[in-house]
Amino acid sequence: MEELTIRKIQQGDNEKIALLIRSILLDMGVPKVGTAYEDKALDDMYNEYAKVRSSYFVAEKSGEILGCAGIAPLQNVEENICELQKMYVAQKARGQGVAKQLMQTCLDSAKDFEFKACYLETMPYMKAAHHLYEKFGFQFIEDRLGDTGHYSCPVFMIKYL
Repeated sequence: MEELTIRKIQQGDNEKIALLIRSILLDMGVPKVGTAYEDKALDDMYNEYAKVRSSYFVAEKSGEILGCAGIAPLQNVEENICELQKMYVAQKARGQGVAKQLMQTCLDSAKDFEFKACYLETMPYMKAAHHLYEKFGFQFIEDRLGDTGHYSCPVFMIKYL
């Protein structure tokens, strides 16, 4: 049985990742407007995360992408904060530690880029995700930070690195 591999995104991953993320969002009932679903960057993630202080990772097993997550500088903040972005795990891979490995890889990357904190936005009903974020030291905060472009995500969390 092949091991799970966490690796940086490759050019050839773009279509698979966009399909995976959009299908997960639809399955979870996430609005198409004001969320990652409508992000233009979703169709060209490789180039989106080739930017300075940005990284995107895929979790792959036997050639199949089972999850993905990335970090990038949070836009429109004065502080040195990154954003955890587009973290999703396929239904069939949940509960197997995929999200934990992706999260750790993203936080390690954030530290390598010398960010002082990591911020995220999510949906109120994604309780399993909230639990994972809390296990990694994220705390709920009242107000949105910066500009993620996801005005339909009303739950905000931050972790100081």
